Amino acid sequence: MTFQDILTNARTCIGPYCKACPVCNGKACGATMPGPGAKGVGDTAIRNYDAWRRIRINLDTISENVKPDTSLDFFGHTVKYPFFAGPVGAVKLHYGDSLDDVGYNDILVSACADAGIAAFTGDGVNPAVMEAACAAIAAKGGFGVPTVKPWDVETLKEKFALVASSGCFAVAMDIDAAGLPFLQNLQPPAGSKTVEELADIVRAAGKPFIVKGIMTVDAAKKALAAGAAGIVVSNHGGRVLDQCPATAEVLYEIAQAVGGSMKIFVDGGIRSGVDVFKALCLGADGVLIARPYVTAVYGGGAEGVAVYTEKIGAELIDTMKMCGAASLADLSEKYLFKPSNPFLA
Repeated sequence: MTFQDILTNARTCIGPYCKACPVCNGKACGATMPGPGAKGVGDTAIRNYDAWRRIRINLDTISENVKPDTSLDFFGHTVKYPFFAGPVGAVKLHYGDSLDDVGYNDILVSACADAGIAAFTGDGVNPAVMEAACAAIAAKGGFGVPTVKPWDVETLKEKFALVASSGCFAVAMDIDAAGLPFLQNLQPPAGSKTVEELADIVRAAGKPFIVKGIMTVDAAKKALAAGAAGIVVSNHGGRVLDQCPATAEVLYEIAQAVGGSMKIFVDGGIRSGVDVFKALCLGADGVLIARPYVTAVYGGGAEGVAVYTEKIGAELIDTMKMCGAASLADLSEKYLFKPSNPFLA
């Protein structure tokens, strides 16, 4: 199976909202919600993708000819590559009824673990979404990261009981999901959290806690003050608010402010191993890729996940070799092109 086969197969069963585009750049799905699009016009999703394209890298092959080491320590577990499948919930609603959350998570979590990476799983208003995610993680020996929505205290207690039963080594909250229409004015209640409320949640989780949805230095410092072990620089794939900057545009400043104090991840428009390389050079420890993994599952099942993972991994290895980087620890802004020619600035 090739990546093109995955796309071709996905187009037969992933509709009607997602188009399984050759490049997932947010343009075809636009303002589509439910679906992979946005509640507004979707310009933030497009900006996410375009921002990574604007960053250029420095080619330098006068270096030792070795296969780069792409392994990453992820909260005490070694993963093969510094990227992860991002959390997606309610796939039947958003991506088509050929799969539900039980089937999707059974495939994704197991296939990602077999491929040497971990999957972040999603959550939803339907309790079965988190139940299925945690069951899939438990079946794989806890190798996965359940991601909860910013629910009220009582709902979070129920969710964290499921998290504990999964045996996972870390848990996340996509706090930016507070802007999703299907979470507003519905049951169970969900919404923004104060630093004090978030600190209580971190303690209640009982595991390394990752806060997803950080887009400013101030928010990163708040997450750190609340006791988070990691953050994901994210605007929810550009789905929750138009007119935001791209994640690539804010990552470096955030990494400079809190890097070394907590793990830093980033998502939003990352679609190649070259993009992964750029993100790590800007200060991320790892990246999350969400929508393309949905396409991989719908279009190829477990084999599709394996093929897509190796595609991104091979692109990362090739980029590191062509830029003279032997390991992830080598990566820094020095590998990114900064134009000094005034005619190029």
